[in-house]
Parts: sequence; structure tokens; C-alpha cells
Amino acid sequence: MTDIDAAPTVLIRTEGALGRLTLNRPKAINALDIDMIRQATAALEAWREDTDIEIVLIDGEGERGLCAGGDVRALYDQIVGGDAQGASEFFRAEYALNLTIAEYPKTVVAIADGITMGGGIGIAGHADIRVVTERSRLAMPETRIGFTPDVGGTYLLGRAPGRIGEYLGLTGGTMSAADAVYAGFADHYVPSQHLGELREALGKRADPTSPSELVLLFDETPERSVLAAERAWIDEVFAADSLAEISQRLSARAEVSASATAAVLAELSPTGLAVTLDAVREAREGDLRDALIGEYRRVMWFVRQHPDLVEGIRAQLVDKDRSPKWQPATIPQLPADAGADARAYVPEVPLFD
Repeated sequence: MTDIDAAPTVLIRTEGALGRLTLNRPKAINALDIDMIRQATAALEAWREDTDIEIVLIDGEGERGLCAGGDVRALYDQIVGGDAQGASEFFRAEYALNLTIAEYPKTVVAIADGITMGGGIGIAGHADIRVVTERSRLAMPETRIGFTPDVGGTYLLGRAPGRIGEYLGLTGGTMSAADAVYAGFADHYVPSQHLGELREALGKRADPTSPSELVLLFDETPERSVLAAERAWIDEVFAADSLAEISQRLSARAEVSASATAAVLAELSPTGLAVTLDAVREAREGDLRDALIGEYRRVMWFVRQHPDLVEGIRAQLVDKDRSPKWQPATIPQLPADAGADARAYVPEVPLFD
């Protein structure tokens, strides 16, 4: 047992009418493993019919972040070791938790303080009340490892203003608190110094004060969103029909940030980018369940069919040479409708029974 895992990895307790779930692997920025997902799910199911519990609060231990995501190194080991079934079990458990949070009959409050990325978005992004702080850094960074956003991230990206969703999904860009509120990934900005008071107020609230009213007592206006300021060129570029045309439009822009974006995309997996663009646009049309099903098709396609996920994790986290060999290597080498195979993939085990 490592130092990271010596303590309970999810702290589950009640405070009055408040059920509290705290992810508790602070040395790993509360990265999720399947046991943590199962613990959180079991607690939510136990509280579902408990009339003493009226609100659920989800947060993370430590000041570094709510959750840095899932354990992608473990995913790498599963794929390389031929355990695609293990990967499937993880994603099925994780996505079921995401949907449970979204559809929960009681108010769920999530505090996305610090780093909240990937699987952390799946925990916080679907809550009823989503709180960010000046320390918050939110992202769906999956394309950085040759992968595609999941955990219902495409659903949120598809509903961001204009083409902000395509931009964030493809680049894996990081959002500040102001950006997260603007993009629809968060609802309220509360300075971190007031989080203790907020937690106490939720635990000791006096009826009929609603959770939303309590959060508003601490809500402040964040600084202006950079995404909002960049919206005009982002919309023009990322409205393009294809990844190749997005790349072409970027090269024609004069903005420094557009040039920086072009440089980022040039380093990423062309296949991962194409699949992500397809996924975000598909998710724009359906509900969260539909988005999760679409994401599951695509992630299992990467697990079973395409080498870029393994190569991306290898380059970033295993060998750490930061020199992935993508297949194909460049955007112009992509086939027409490069997202089609992932879109049409049928996993051996369905996401929802």
C-alpha cells in the first residue's frame, strides 16, 4: 500500500441534512480509480432514499484540486496487457456515476477548487450547483494524449457558447474560473477563503433556505473571461466543417492566440482531433445519456482499434520523451470523415444494460 492510498480514498460522512463526499488522494490530486468511483456511487445510492439527507456536497481533499482526472497510466497498462475488459469496466462505472450525479433526485453541489480535469469534470460538471474559485483550472485535456473527451464532457462542450466547445475540446485548453462560468462548466465563483463558510452553511442551513440561495451569499463576480474576449476569431475558425479547414483558417488569422492554437493542434494526434470534433458536434444534438454512449463507442475504439491512445500515454507519462509518433502523423494525411470508424464502433459490452 502506497502513501497515497494508505488513507480512505473517499471520505463519506453526513453533517445534518448534508451528505458529504470528499475525494481523498491529495498527493495524486484526487485522481480517480475504479474503487473510488464505486465508493462514491454506493454512497449516492445509499442516500437516494434517505429522508435525512437533502443535499449532497462533493469536493476534494487538499488545495491542489478537486480531481486531476482518471488514472491514465493504469489505462495504458490495461491496454498493453490485453485487458480491454478492465478498461471497459472502468469507463462503464465512471460514466454511470456521471449520469447518477446528473439525474440525482437531491441537490448536488460540487466545489471545483483547483485542478479539475477529465474525470474531475465528470464529477463536478454535471452537478446542480457548480462552484469554482480563483484557484480553479478546468480542462478536458484528452487530446493531449491522443484521446477524446469523455465523462459527459462532449455534452458540456457541445453547449458552450458559439464554437468555444470545439476550441476547448480540440486544444485541451485550460479554463480559469471566469472561463468556466462563461463556457457553462460552472455556475458560481466563490473565493477559496470562503469555502469553509460555504460548507458550514450548507450543513447547518435553516429551512426554507435553498442551496442556491446559500451559495449566492458567497458568490462574487470573477475577472473577465479570456475566452469571451477571444470568441470572435474562435467562432469563425472552429465553425469550419472539417479539421483540415479549421487548420487552414487558423493559418490565415493574424491573432497571436490563433497562431498559438495552430501550433498546439500541429503537435496533437490528428485522429484524436478528428474524433473529438465529430464527438462534440454529435453531442450537441442529444442529451447527456446520448453523449455518454457516443463517448463510450469512441473510447473503446481507441482502446481496441487505434494506436494513438497508447502512444500518447507512452510519450507523456511512461517514457516521457514528449515525442509521440501519431498514425497518421499530420492532419492532411487524414482520410475523409476521419471520425467515422470511431463513431460507428460497437463495443462488445454496451455502456448501459
